[in-house]
Amino acid sequence: MTGLLLAFSGMAFAQAPDNTKTNTRDRKTGAVTADQQKENKSDREIAAQIRKSIMDSKDLSTYAHNVKVVSRNGMVTLKGPVRSEEEKKAVEAKAEEVAGSGKVKSMLSVKPKS
Repeated sequence: MTGLLLAFSGMAFAQAPDNTKTNTRDRKTGAVTADQQKENKSDREIAAQIRKSIMDSKDLSTYAHNVKVVSRNGMVTLKGPVRSEEEKKAVEAKAEEVAGSGKVKSMLSVKPKS
């Protein structure tokens, strides 16, 4: 798709976003994805509390505000990019405050601004 020019709300992009690597990773056996979020009350509440804690933190980037939070049987998985190692630690700490120590698996990656 080289050379493709997309217009979105007055902004132009040189090429369409490529999520191939992420999509391939999420198809692997055992990969935790958002559709695996349990629908029991305690898991929904854990995920919602973590999400609220992350969103309430205005010093975090949009990337951090958009991390995936998946709670299954009290265990929480965090996935997605953040802008710095400090931000990664902050998101992980917020999740542990809600879920408890040892109940958070971080799959966060650091993607600094280009």
